[in-house]
Order: sequence, then structure tokens, then C-alpha cells
Amino acid sequence: MGQLFECVLFTASLAKYADPVADLLDRWGVFRARLFRESCVFHRGNYVKDLSRLGRELSKVIIVDNSPASYIFHPENAVPVQSWFDDMTDTELLDLIPFFEGLSQEDDVYSMLHRLCMKPAANHVLPTALWSADCRAFRREVSIQG
Repeated sequence: MGQLFECVLFTASLAKYADPVADLLDRWGVFRARLFRESCVFHRGNYVKDLSRLGRELSKVIIVDNSPASYIFHPENAVPVQSWFDDMTDTELLDLIPFFEGLSQEDDVYSMLHRLCMKPAANHVLPTALWSADCRAFRREVSIQG
């Protein structure tokens, strides 16, 4: 994925805990940056990842996260995933590879996320979580914007 995208690790965890774990997970140096709790906004009891603080055009940014509270400011940019604990047979992130490959061909993330939210039955590759409340939030956002 590092060849297709600027990948950034953005976690609500403290750096002193998350950085050593990230070192183990990112053996190939895919993440160009690591953002920790101090980069989040504390909002209504949750640490929120405010994508507008990245300094990137939001139409080119997605957030892959297991916590809807983490992306409450930008649900239209979210690709929700299930929480991972210790299931070594879990393939959810690998299952997203075709989605990311397709996304790399798009001018903006909203067009693809919109198509996926409108036609969930047409794509059996992605996790069912992608069609959850986040799609409903995306539909509301699209209808509000015009």
C-alpha cells in the first residue's frame, strides 16, 4: 500500500505504548508518519482523529478505524473495520486490498465510498462493516452538501 498511498499511522494511544508496537508492525517502513494521542482532539469524552489537521485535501484522505467515535468529525472519509484482539486468522485488512487498489485509480475518495455505500450488494469482497452506520452518515452528508 505504501507504493499507492501516503500511509500514516494515526492512533489515540500514547506514543510511549504505540510506538514500540508500530515498530514491530511496520517492518517495511510503510508509514510515512506516526500520529499519537497528542494529535487527537478530545471531544465529548473521546479522542477524535481530526483529518483536517493533516494538511491534506480531504477528498484524498481516508481513515481505516475500528472506532466510529475516532472519526466522528469525518464519517464520510471512513472505512470502518472490526476490532482486532488476537485472532491470527483475521483477514479483514487483507480483504480491503482490492478496495484500496480501486481507490488508487479515483480522483477523490468520496466518489468510490459513495458508490460502495449506494450498492453494497454489488461488492462481496469488503467487510460488511463498511455498509453500516457510516454509510448512512455518508448519505446524510452527501444530501446536505447538495
